[in-house]
Amino acid sequence: MSLDKSPAPAIDGVEAERLAAADRFVEEEEGAVHRLRGPVAIALTVALAATSLFHLYTAIAIVSAPWLRGLHLGLMLGLLFLTMPAARRFRDRIMPWDWLAALAVLACVTYLLHDWDALADRATEPEQWDIVTGCVLMVLVLEAVRRASGWVMPFVVLVFVAYAFAGPMLPEPWTHKGYDIDRLVGHMTMTLEGILGTPIDVSATLIVLFTIYGAVLQASGAGRFFIDFALAVMGRRRGAPGRAVVLGSFLLGGPSGSGVATTVTLGSVAYPLLKKAGYTKEAAGGLLAAGGLGAILSPPVLGAAAFLIAEFLKISYLDVIRMAVIPTLLYYLSLFVMTELDARRFGGIAAGIETAKPWDLIRRQGYHFLSLVTVVVFLVIGFSPMLSVFWAIVFAVAVSFVRKETALWPRRLASALAEGSRGVLGVAATCAAAGIIVGVVTLTGLGLKFSGIVIDYADGSRALTALYTALLVWIIGLAVPVTASYIICAVVAAPALIQVGVPDFAAHMFIFYYAVLSEVSPPTALSPFAAAAITGGDPYRTTLASWKYTLPAFVTPFMFVLAPDGVGLLLSGPTANIIIVSFTAVVGIVALAIGAQGWLSRPLVIHERALFLGAGLLLAWSAPWSDGVGVAFGVAAYGLYRFRIRSPGGKR
Repeated sequence: MSLDKSPAPAIDGVEAERLAAADRFVEEEEGAVHRLRGPVAIALTVALAATSLFHLYTAIAIVSAPWLRGLHLGLMLGLLFLTMPAARRFRDRIMPWDWLAALAVLACVTYLLHDWDALADRATEPEQWDIVTGCVLMVLVLEAVRRASGWVMPFVVLVFVAYAFAGPMLPEPWTHKGYDIDRLVGHMTMTLEGILGTPIDVSATLIVLFTIYGAVLQASGAGRFFIDFALAVMGRRRGAPGRAVVLGSFLLGGPSGSGVATTVTLGSVAYPLLKKAGYTKEAAGGLLAAGGLGAILSPPVLGAAAFLIAEFLKISYLDVIRMAVIPTLLYYLSLFVMTELDARRFGGIAAGIETAKPWDLIRRQGYHFLSLVTVVVFLVIGFSPMLSVFWAIVFAVAVSFVRKETALWPRRLASALAEGSRGVLGVAATCAAAGIIVGVVTLTGLGLKFSGIVIDYADGSRALTALYTALLVWIIGLAVPVTASYIICAVVAAPALIQVGVPDFAAHMFIFYYAVLSEVSPPTALSPFAAAAITGGDPYRTTLASWKYTLPAFVTPFMFVLAPDGVGLLLSGPTANIIIVSFTAVVGIVALAIGAQGWLSRPLVIHERALFLGAGLLLAWSAPWSDGVGVAFGVAAYGLYRFRIRSPGGKR
C-alpha cells in the first residue's frame, strides 16, 4: 500500500524524545520560534503572509533598490523580533522589548528611506541624527542575527568593525588609515555598500521568493510525495533503504533547501528501514546527514548562498544552476556507490518496504515533478530569476488543485505564504549582518591585503592557495551559517584564488562548496548531530561517519581549480574537454568512494585502500599526467584485490 495513505506509525516516548531533540538542531540552524496561540498568533500569520505577498508583488513590479532592500530589512527584522525569543526562557510569549525592537527597526528604516537621495549625498559627512539612527540600526541587526544563529556571528561582525577602527594601530600588512564612527556608520547605513548592500539585495529579490516557493511545494504535499516516490523506486531492491535516502534527499532539495531540515525529514521516515537493513546507528546517521547536505547542493534551488554567486559575479542564476549540474551528479554518484557497498557490507538484506508502484504514484501525483522543473523552464526561455520563481509559484498553486487533498485553498495557502516569510527571517538577519562585514572589506581594502598574505604563504602555488582557502572556509563555516560563511570568504578569500589564475566563477563555486560542506565537518556539525538525535547514535561518531560519506565531495571542488582543464566540470570550455574531465572525475569519485568505504565485495586491506584513495586524488587534478597515474593506481588496486580474494585463503 502507498505510504501517503497508510496511517502514521505510533511514536513511543523514546522516539518522540529523539524527534524533539532533532527539531532543536533545526532550530539551532534556522532560529527558535514562538509557538503562539490566539489573536496574536493569527495577527502574526497574517503579517507574515502579507510580507510574502509584498515580495511576490515586487517580482512583477518596479521598486527602487533602496526601497526594496530597506522595506525587506524592516519587515523581516521586525517580524523576527516578534517571532524569535531573546532567550529560551522567554519562549512562547512576546515580551515588551520585542515590540520595542520591532518598532525601532521600522522607525530606523523609515528615517533612512523618507529622503534617501539626500541621505546618500551626505554619507561621508552624516548629521547627528543620521549617526544615532545608523548606530541603533546596526545594534538591532546584531541582536537579530544573535537571535537567529547565536553569539558567534555578532562576534565576527564586531571583530571586523574593530578592524575598521584600529587600522593605524595594526602591524603591516594589516594596517590601514582607520575610520571614525561617522564615516563607518555613514558607509554602513547610508549607502548600498553596507547593511543595504548585495547580501540583503539577494535576500530581498531571490532568497525570499525561492523560500516561498519551497513552502508552497511543501504545503501542496510535494515533500511527502518525493519521499514516497523514492521508497517506491528503490523499495524492492538490494540496499533499498540507503538508495531511497539518497534519491529522497535529491528530490527534497527543491522544497526544503535546508540540510538539517532535510536530514530530520528523511530520518524520521527512513531510519527504521536503515536499521532493519543492517546499518549501525552511526552509519545510518552519517548517511542521513550526507543526504541532507545534498539539499543545499542540488539544482534547481540549491542553497541561499548560490543566489549570492550570481549577484557577486553578475551572471544569471541559470548559469549558476548550469555550473552546479556535474558536481551535483558526482556527489550523488559517490553516495550511490557507497550505499551499494553498504548493501554488500551489511549483507544487502531487503527492508520489506511496502509501497505503491512508482507509476501509480506518478499517475496520481506526478504533477509535483512539473512544478519542480518549472523554474528552470522559465529561466531557459528568458525570464528573469524573480519572474521565473514568481510564475513557478503560481503554477505550483494552480496544479495543487489536481487533487482535493493537496489543493491550496485560501487558508492553507495563507499558511504556506506565512511559512515562506518565516523561513527567511534568519537568512535576512544573516545577510544584513554580513553586509556590515562586506562594507568593512570594501572600505578598508581587506580583501586585497588578505589575498596578498595567502599568496605569499602559498608562494604563488595554485594548489596551496586552494588548500589554504578551503581551510579558511571550513574554519569559518564551523562557527557561522553557510550563507555568512560564503559571503565572508567570497569577499576576503576569493581574490586570492583569482590572482593565482583560477577563473572567478570557479573560485566562487569552490568557496560555495566548502561553505556547504562545513555542515558535516567535525568537530561541530548540525546535520550529523540532528541525525544522531534521531538514531540515538553518538554525535561525534555520526559526524565522522557523515564525513566518510561526503569525503569525495571535499575533493570535487579541487577538481575545477587545480588545473585549467578542470573548469570543464562547471560546463565551461570546449565540449571535448568537458567530456574528458567529467569521465576522469567519475572514475576518480568511484575510486574515492571505494577507498573511503574500504570495501568491495569483501574488505580491502590497507595497501589496496591506499591505492584507491591515491587514484581518486590523482584523478582530481585534471591534468594528463595525473590522470594516467591515477588510472594506473586504480587498475593496480583492483588487480591486487582480485588476486588476493582468488588466492588460497584469500576469500575472507
